[in-house]
Amino acid sequence: MAVYFTQREIVVPGQLLAKGPYQLGSNVYKVGNAIYSSIIGLAELKDRAIHVIPLKCCYVPKVGDIVIGKVIDVGISHWTVDIASPYSAILQVSDAFNKVIDTTREDLTKYFDVGDFLVAKIIAFDRTRDPLLSTKEPKCGKIDRGTVVEISPAKIPRLIGKKGSMINMIKKEINCQILVGQNGRIWIYAENPEDELLLVRVIKRIELEAHTSGLTDRIREMIRREKSRRGNVVSASKKGRKAS
Repeated sequence: MAVYFTQREIVVPGQLLAKGPYQLGSNVYKVGNAIYSSIIGLAELKDRAIHVIPLKCCYVPKVGDIVIGKVIDVGISHWTVDIASPYSAILQVSDAFNKVIDTTREDLTKYFDVGDFLVAKIIAFDRTRDPLLSTKEPKCGKIDRGTVVEISPAKIPRLIGKKGSMINMIKKEINCQILVGQNGRIWIYAENPEDELLLVRVIKRIELEAHTSGLTDRIREMIRREKSRRGNVVSASKKGRKAS
């Protein structure tokens, strides 16, 4: 038995990771008793299983996932939605609302139009047809404020953190709302526009440094440093006004 990588080391396709009776995790394959990586990613040994966490990946829909989509077409009785995936999604009128809509009389663009972002749940997908969405679930529906940020879906677990540690810390440090889509899109809203811009920078930094340790503490320090800088600027501005 032997392991040929350090925990969360970056590995490449075909790289030998281990030999022996280890279990096969995600993104690895076995030849004889040797386990190799099938992608570029971070190697990890967890509960005697060898995994490789992808550094980049595309989103593959899964039933039950909450996603953030962008309407790209309006049909007679449905909307076509870009969910940042190789598959476009379909939102049927019957799955959009808890009321009956007469599609022969109503213009569907008054509900969702091309370019609108929405939060939805994937209710059906089997790779033989486009995934089906529903906006009947709580917190689902049209996004009418805030900003949508997009990162690699592979980095979503790091943004959330263990038991929500990262995202809860961000919400505590910045008075904001955050909704994370499993497809790599995140909706953010803060009453203060500067806080919203700070949130974008925070999320992008988490994406960039997701593979490093101590990230939560560095992000907390980044937020506090920025808020302190802003406070100093405001104080200096007030002093200047008083002096004049």
